[in-house]
Amino acid sequence: MLPGITVAAIGVVFGDIGTSPLYALKEIFNGHHPIPVTPENILGILSMVFWSIVALVSIKYVAIIMRADNRGEGGSLALLALITERAKNPVLARIITLLAIFAAALFYGDSMITPAISVLSAVEGIELIAPGLKHYVIPITLVIITILFAIQKRGTGTVGMFFGPIMITWFGILGVLGVLEIIHNPSVLMALLPSYAFHFIQTHPALAFLALGSVVLAVTGGEALYTDMGHFGRFPIRLAWFGFVMPALVLNYFGQGALLLAEPDAIANPFFHLAPDWALIPMVILATAATVIASQAVISGAFSVARQSIQMGLLPRMQIIHTSGQEQGQIYVPFTNWTLYLAVVALVIGFKSSSNLAAAYGIAVTGTMLIDTILIAFVMVLMWRWNKLLVALITGLMLSVDIAFFSANAIKIPDGGWFPIAMGIISFVVLTTWRRGRSLVSQEMAKQSIPMDAFLDSLGDVHRVQGTAVFMSSSKDGVPAALLHNLKHNQVLHERVILLTIQTTDTPHVNDFERIFLHKMDHGFKRLIVRYGFMESPDVPGALEQCKRFGERFDLMETTFYLSRETIVPALAKKFSLPRARLFAVMSKNATNASEFFQIPTNRVVELGTQLVI
Repeated sequence: MLPGITVAAIGVVFGDIGTSPLYALKEIFNGHHPIPVTPENILGILSMVFWSIVALVSIKYVAIIMRADNRGEGGSLALLALITERAKNPVLARIITLLAIFAAALFYGDSMITPAISVLSAVEGIELIAPGLKHYVIPITLVIITILFAIQKRGTGTVGMFFGPIMITWFGILGVLGVLEIIHNPSVLMALLPSYAFHFIQTHPALAFLALGSVVLAVTGGEALYTDMGHFGRFPIRLAWFGFVMPALVLNYFGQGALLLAEPDAIANPFFHLAPDWALIPMVILATAATVIASQAVISGAFSVARQSIQMGLLPRMQIIHTSGQEQGQIYVPFTNWTLYLAVVALVIGFKSSSNLAAAYGIAVTGTMLIDTILIAFVMVLMWRWNKLLVALITGLMLSVDIAFFSANAIKIPDGGWFPIAMGIISFVVLTTWRRGRSLVSQEMAKQSIPMDAFLDSLGDVHRVQGTAVFMSSSKDGVPAALLHNLKHNQVLHERVILLTIQTTDTPHVNDFERIFLHKMDHGFKRLIVRYGFMESPDVPGALEQCKRFGERFDLMETTFYLSRETIVPALAKKFSLPRARLFAVMSKNATNASEFFQIPTNRVVELGTQLVI
C-alpha cells in the first residue's frame, strides 16, 4: 500500500510548497525589495534558498518535528494536547496553550493568502501568451476561486483521486525543465555550497536581510507536512519529500537560476520562461491546476482545524458535513468555507497581483514556524526526555533561523503583512473568548447545580412515567440544569433517566472499548460518559447503540432528549470584559443547535432555557 499512500501524499501534502517556484525567485529579484540580477547575487540567493529548504523543511519539520505525533496526528493543536498532557505546572500549561492557539489563529491568516497568491500567480502566465489579456487576469482568477469554493460541499473524494497524478506530473515537469536549463549552464550547481550563501550575507548584509523576506516563499507549506501527517503517516511523507518532491523543487530553482545567468531579462517571470514557447499554454493550464490543488489542501486543512477547535472548546458548535461515508477526515464546514472565500476575493481585488500579495505572505508562516520551534522544545524535554543542554543547542539554532526569517518578514507589515497579523489577532481573540466564556459558564452552572446524592435522596414520591429521558450535561458531576427545570415545571420523571456527558480527549481518536462509561445509581438513574477524540464528530445515537454491551438498550422512539439552552446576558465583570462578554453572547446565540451537532433526532428533543449572567 506504500506506493498508493505516497502518491496520495504528493497530491495533498505538497501542494503549497510545490507551487512556490511560480513566484519565489521572481519576488526575490523583482519584488518590493529587488536585488540586482548579477551572477554573484544569483548564486548567493540560490544557495540561501537551497539551505533554507534543507534547514527549515528537511531537518526541522521532516526529521525532527514529525517525530512528535499525537497518536499519529500532527499540527499545533495536536502538539498542544500532547504537551498539556505532560505539563504539570499550570502557568507553563497556560503559556503553551496560548502559543498553540495563536499558531492555529495564524493558520487561518495563511489559509486566506495561499489560494489568492497561488491561483493569481498561475493565471498571470497568460500575460506571456497574450499581453492584451492582462486585464482579464483578475476576473479569471475570481472565477476559478469561486468555482473552487463552490464545489467544496461536494467533498474532495472524487476530485482527490486526480490530485496525486496531476501533482506527480507537475513535480516531474518542474524537475525536467530545471535539468534542461542546468545542462546549458552547469556552473549554477556551485550554489549548492553554503559558502555562496555566507559570502552573499557577509558582502551584502542589508540586501541579504531583505532577501530573507522573499526567500521564505520557497519554504511556505513546509509546516503543512506536519499538519497533514495524520492523513498519510510519517514514512510516506518523508519518502515523497526526499525521494521526489525536494529534488524536483531544487532542480527547478537552480534551472531558473541558470536561466537568469544567461538571460537576466527573464526575471519578469523566470518560471514560465523556462518552458519553450510552444509549451506556454499547457504550462499555464498545468500551473493553474496545481495551484487549485494547493488551495484545496489549505482549505481542507482549515476545515480540520475548525473541527479540532470546536472539539477542544475553542469555537462554538458549527455545522460539520461529512462528505464521505468511508473517510471521516473528509468534511465540509460551510461557515469556514464562505468566510475564507470572502477573504480570498477581497485579497485578490485589493492586492491585484501576486507580487503585491507576496508582501503580505510569509509573516503568518514564519510566526507559526517560530511557535512550532518553542512547542517542540517542550516536547523534547517533557516527552522525549532529552538532555536539556542538547535541547537548548538544537532549539537555539532553529530559533535563530526562525527569528531571522520572522524579522525579515516583519518589515512587510506596512506593505500588506498587516493582513495576516490582523486575521491572526482576530482569530486569537475569538478562540480565547469562546474558551474563557465556556469556562465561566461551566463555573456558573456548577454554582446553580446541586450534588447528585442529595438530589436522589430528595426525590420522594415524584410521579414517574414510562420511557427513557436523556439529559445532556457538560459536567459529569451534579444535576443537569435541564433536569432541575423539567422537574420544577413538569413535576414528573421518566422511569429511566440517563445523565449524558460528552467529553473530548487529548487524543485524536478513541477506540470503541474506551468510549463508553456507564455508572448505575438509585431510582433508575444512570450516568453515561461518552468520550470522543478531538478529530472525531460526536454521534449520540451511535453511542447509545454501543450501550448494548452493558445490557442497556435504547429505542429512540421511546427516548426523549432534554437539552439546556443557555442565554448569555453580558455584564461588566472583572473576570470578563464587557466587549468580550458581548462577543461571547453573539457566538453562543449563533452556535449550531446541539441536537444537530450531536446528531440527535430533532423530533425527540425538548429544550429548556436558562439565563446566565457573565
